[in-house]
Amino acid sequence: MKSIKIMALVCATTLGLTSCSNNDRDLDLDLQTETKVLFTSNNSDGNVNMYNVSDMNNISTSTITTATTKADGIYYDGSEDLVVQASRSTFGLEGYTGIDVSGTSLTANVGVTGSLDMTSPRELAVSGNFYVVADNADVDGDDTTKDGRLFIYSKNGNSFTLRNTITTNFKLWGIVFKGNDLFAIVDTTNELAVFSNFLSNTSTATVEATKTIAIEGIVRTHGLTYDATTDVMILTDIGEASNGQDDGGFHIIEDFTSKFNATANNATLAVSQQTRVSGASTLLGNPVDVAYDSDTKTVFIAEAGNGGGRILAFNNINNGGNLTPSYNATLASASAVYLHKE
Repeated sequence: MKSIKIMALVCATTLGLTSCSNNDRDLDLDLQTETKVLFTSNNSDGNVNMYNVSDMNNISTSTITTATTKADGIYYDGSEDLVVQASRSTFGLEGYTGIDVSGTSLTANVGVTGSLDMTSPRELAVSGNFYVVADNADVDGDDTTKDGRLFIYSKNGNSFTLRNTITTNFKLWGIVFKGNDLFAIVDTTNELAVFSNFLSNTSTATVEATKTIAIEGIVRTHGLTYDATTDVMILTDIGEASNGQDDGGFHIIEDFTSKFNATANNATLAVSQQTRVSGASTLLGNPVDVAYDSDTKTVFIAEAGNGGGRILAFNNINNGGNLTPSYNATLASASAVYLHKE
């Protein structure tokens, strides 16, 4: 935030004479300049692409070149100038240090590392010093049973340490924290699950979700994001897995907390309580992740399928429908997005 103080001298002119009041007024004008950067990962070259979206009419891009060849979940810690992504080539978390939001392209310095424990890492969710990664690989070796794992790492200095793993009785994809609760996508379905007080599970164990509901109107959901300031949850719909070009969409759920609480376990949240964006003009075929700027009501999508991969942005979302993206950039095999604001 930049603050400019202006001293105003109140003057009056009478009978050709100029006099100034002794009641000088300090006018404090806080001119706020906010930087917004969308960090993205992909499964094509593993580099981190940064999109400065502070002004949606003048978006600039830069690239952090990494040694990893494909990656998924991504996060940026502005207090440490640290980018973290889940590598799908090394199967561990990688922290790139010395990254600011100035928009300068550079080669990454891997400054924070840990053990290589995962098999198929997807989304990354962060709460304090805890980094949780959803892994959707088959756990028990039996394809007929659905399961997944949540890897819980603690960050201490320049190391990620695996604290414990949680096995779930469903396949995983997207995850996001809402306070102390972890919401998780039930992959291959239209369902959303929650683990209450998730980080209190400190042992390696199998844990059932506290509650699971279906989201009417979605075929197969993948990405999700939650905005605490406006109580908005957004989920993506990739449609049929065989169609990666034009049957995707996303759902906006306002007043999410009350709607989720009012929907019983294993019941369905009606599509009438949601806003859906989908259709040929959206270019949504396989939207795998989502970020949201509540200031401008802009939705950012990592689209993995249409045209080989894109980063899309949508505004004017209030009524949903077959919207044309307000921003459309090619990014091969886009896999994850994270919006940082400062």
